[in-house]
Amino acid sequence: MRRWTQAMYAGLGAAVLALAGCSPDTPINSPYPSGAESENTLYSAFTQRSPKYLDPASSYSSDETPYTYNIYEPLYGYHYLKRPYELVPRAAAALATPRYVDAQGNPLPDDAPGEQIAESVYDIPIRPGIQFQPHPVFARDEQGGHVYYPLPPDGLEGRYDIPDFERTGTRELTAHDYVYAIRRLASPRVVSPIYGVMAEHIVGMGDYGKALRTRDAALRKGVPAGQRDLPWLDLREGGFDGVSALDDHTLRIRVIGKYPQFKYWLAMTFMAPIPWEADRFYSQPGMAERNLSLNTWPVGTGPFMLAESRQNERHVLARNPNFRGEPYPCEGEPGDREAGLLDDCGKPMPFLDRVVFSIEKEAIPLQGKFLQGYYDIPQVERGEYGVAFLVASGDSAEKAELYAQRGLQLPTTVATASWYMGFNWKDPVVGQGDTPEQQERNRKLRQAISIAFDWEEYVAIFENSQGQVAQGPVPPGVLGYQGGPEGVNRQVYDLKGGQPVRKSIDEAKRLLAEAGYPGGRDEKTGAPLVLHYDAMGGMGASPQFDWMRRKLAQMGVQLDVRSTDYNRFQDKMRRGVAQIFLWGWGADYPDAENFLFLLYGPNAKADGGGENAANYRSPEFDALFEQMRFLDDGPEKEAVIHKMVAITQRDAPWMFGYFPKSGGAYHQWVGNAKPTQMVRNTLQFMKVDPALRAQRTAEWNSPVWWPLPLLALLLALAIWPAWRTLKRRERQTAFGDAAGRQQSGADKA
Repeated sequence: MRRWTQAMYAGLGAAVLALAGCSPDTPINSPYPSGAESENTLYSAFTQRSPKYLDPASSYSSDETPYTYNIYEPLYGYHYLKRPYELVPRAAAALATPRYVDAQGNPLPDDAPGEQIAESVYDIPIRPGIQFQPHPVFARDEQGGHVYYPLPPDGLEGRYDIPDFERTGTRELTAHDYVYAIRRLASPRVVSPIYGVMAEHIVGMGDYGKALRTRDAALRKGVPAGQRDLPWLDLREGGFDGVSALDDHTLRIRVIGKYPQFKYWLAMTFMAPIPWEADRFYSQPGMAERNLSLNTWPVGTGPFMLAESRQNERHVLARNPNFRGEPYPCEGEPGDREAGLLDDCGKPMPFLDRVVFSIEKEAIPLQGKFLQGYYDIPQVERGEYGVAFLVASGDSAEKAELYAQRGLQLPTTVATASWYMGFNWKDPVVGQGDTPEQQERNRKLRQAISIAFDWEEYVAIFENSQGQVAQGPVPPGVLGYQGGPEGVNRQVYDLKGGQPVRKSIDEAKRLLAEAGYPGGRDEKTGAPLVLHYDAMGGMGASPQFDWMRRKLAQMGVQLDVRSTDYNRFQDKMRRGVAQIFLWGWGADYPDAENFLFLLYGPNAKADGGGENAANYRSPEFDALFEQMRFLDDGPEKEAVIHKMVAITQRDAPWMFGYFPKSGGAYHQWVGNAKPTQMVRNTLQFMKVDPALRAQRTAEWNSPVWWPLPLLALLLALAIWPAWRTLKRRERQTAFGDAAGRQQSGADKA
């Protein structure tokens, strides 16, 4: 009993001491060491798994972009604040204007017709003085040799991460590093999703890829199948004419024909430099076994470098001490100055010392820690969190008050993406039609459906108003987008007071009757008009389908929903047997061509496996597309885009749907935060106020002390009866022992 009582007191003491150890200014439940909230560090999360590919030749997933675009420097980037998006130099000293030559190599004027241009030659100047991050691949000894190449047999003993290599070095970035990187895109040792596209556009790259496969096969000769350690494939040897270094600071790329959109590929990390030393270093025996490669430990010139990497647990970016510093922009779009986004004009970046990414496998704990202040941004690369918080605040006054108290910044922007509902051009009812008369009837049917299908209501109900209803295929932020009255789709909307107003259902019924379906029935057979919506599994719940049925029922049209799994749906689309479908597209680059090619006839999915899912064909549209794709940005290109949009509005191969909104969620101490889809090197622009963060997290997560006296009282009340019982038994035992001794003495006497 005594031991039990002592344990009770010990438990009470431990609880008191544990809580007493937390000062009133120390946040509880913090996932970081004490004082971390006061450091110049931005905290964010990643979900599910660590990024798979940090090798820029292979990386093409959004969860990898916070690392790759802040560690590496492509030649170009995008202005952080301006919209429409504007290309700016990164490692390049300036944006290069291509020179044009004909098939004989003769120079052509800048305004030469695209079909006459055999090659576009880009001579891109590289900024002098750019240094690679400190890394062991550059470490040299006193004699000038590489410290870590070749490694002795025991050279990797005890080394599992790059920081385990004690010595580092650096060197200047040159044009040769870009040549090496572009050659790597063709390497059979690298899985690059962009090689096929580049082989179509860069002179000689396709043949170079074939030659590399032959060289690789020769190096693998005699190597057991499945062995990870392979002889180094040195890409400094050989090469091809399409990519070359004219000198240390001039890169030449020769592009087949005229391809104005090529400049946007130069802003992607596929075109980031790779030092040959890194490729050779990671090719050494044992590196693959220890998971040491460019996929796990990049080597770049950007503002940050990977300082810590614990797979599926934590990754840390640290300021690159060799980064030259970039001035913060001094221009933006209207409203940026009022939002404080120009306050740091001209100041050198980056502002942060470190960025810490911690794994969160569940959404609820992630959002909870964000609201506690332990994450400054839920996920750097994801744009749906701000939208989700806005929706939640609209649904709950309690949450709206909480978010306001926390001072959350929830800015939104319209994403460079589109959701649309397409009509299959091969379908006899809603498609193109076989005769001029049938084509006209089908067109009126598509227009009637487009009027009846109220996208304003759809966005309000199913997207919580977090989308902009589209008037055409080109989204905001892209050259050629028309806002205001000029861009209104007059086939579906009337203009009243300068604002678009959806045409009445009576107008839709009139068009339906002219299409040959008065009251929703075939005027020849009397059969009801039944349309088929082909849905992929998981694309929408029954409330959406019911809503769609009701909208078409207003005209007397029936809707049959044919829902299948994703694989079956894709098969239908490839064979061109779907009728009406929902599809989406996110831009690879901010050019109208990247959206209008979705309606270009030769790109039909059913005929050629392209991205024209509607299989739309219009000789007029296709001719304008072929003209537009060769035009440089400017008024002429805009005018052609406007004509193309007008054709699609008239023909209605799509119900244009909506452009989804993207939104950021940032705490009040995060500065220079602006949601974006195209700008992926955002971390160098952001800043934090550590003092404000420490103050707020302490306020929001301060220990609650009042339960301690109550806990002590409850424990005392629980112990008191036991204590009294113990004392009573001790007294009884003491009396019994005394009586026993007296009796024993009497017996002896």
